[in-house]
Amino acid sequence: MKYLFGPVPSRRLGYSLGIDIVPAKTCTLNCVYCQLGPTPEVTLKRAPYLKTETLLAELSEFLKQPHRVDYLTFSGSGEPTLNSELGRMIRSAQKLTSKPVAVITNGTLLYLEEVRRDLAAADLVLPSLDAVTPEAFVRVNRPHQGLTVDLVIQGLRDFGREYRGEIWLEVMLVKGLNDSPEELEKLRETLRTLRVDRVQLNTVVRPPAEAEVRPLSREELESVARFLDCGAEIIVEFAREESAGFQADRQRVLETLRRRPLSRRDLVQLTGLHEHEVVKILEGLLAARLITGERTGDREYYRAEPES
Repeated sequence: MKYLFGPVPSRRLGYSLGIDIVPAKTCTLNCVYCQLGPTPEVTLKRAPYLKTETLLAELSEFLKQPHRVDYLTFSGSGEPTLNSELGRMIRSAQKLTSKPVAVITNGTLLYLEEVRRDLAAADLVLPSLDAVTPEAFVRVNRPHQGLTVDLVIQGLRDFGREYRGEIWLEVMLVKGLNDSPEELEKLRETLRTLRVDRVQLNTVVRPPAEAEVRPLSREELESVARFLDCGAEIIVEFAREESAGFQADRQRVLETLRRRPLSRRDLVQLTGLHEHEVVKILEGLLAARLITGERTGDREYYRAEPES
């Protein structure tokens, strides 16, 4: 599959069939924590990077076979709202299946009426808001020069007023960058002005774009959740049983790493898996201490000890 990946176990959406509709790292932001690495060139240009008909052909083939899928999820390796055919894709996908459609977005283009209109058909939208002051916005998200944090927040407010589905807002916290008392106080004030159904706190758990990026501890996240006083939940690791296909792919990656150290991109090329699938597998192997990671230059290399 070229544009679909998974279904992969998702921390928020159960078994999620990923739908990748923009070229890799086509994004409005260059976030310091992105597990897919730095964005070569941020952009605000919307374009039909992938045609609806091309996506539907692949999705139709996938749906002919039995799969466990909880959500069709527009996400992938870039910002999905940059694809100008997103609205048509959502509506067309809903004609093929009764599975709910979710969109994971960084929320930066919600100030555009056309983007809000595209997202209106989705069953669930999961935007992000990592910072509410200009300084923290630049430190954490490194946005396109045409974006301001006020524009992003206003877009979230407008979307909340217009959208009829559920909104789950994610806040990614990075130690020392957007977790100061002053920043959290302003975040609490801003959250009270937004219409969202859930606030979900996250921190860095995957190898980030920048080596110096550090996570908050579980205790620190719990303290932030109490302070925000909005019923914020901490996103926990996916705990359901993995599918047989996912287990097989996981074992294949592990056996490959026992032969030699490889980067994430090396694994994508060798296994033919989508980059997001590789990221999920590496995350699980690291958590289980079956592999280790070591940064060399701008890349993280992973290795596993040979079986004795």
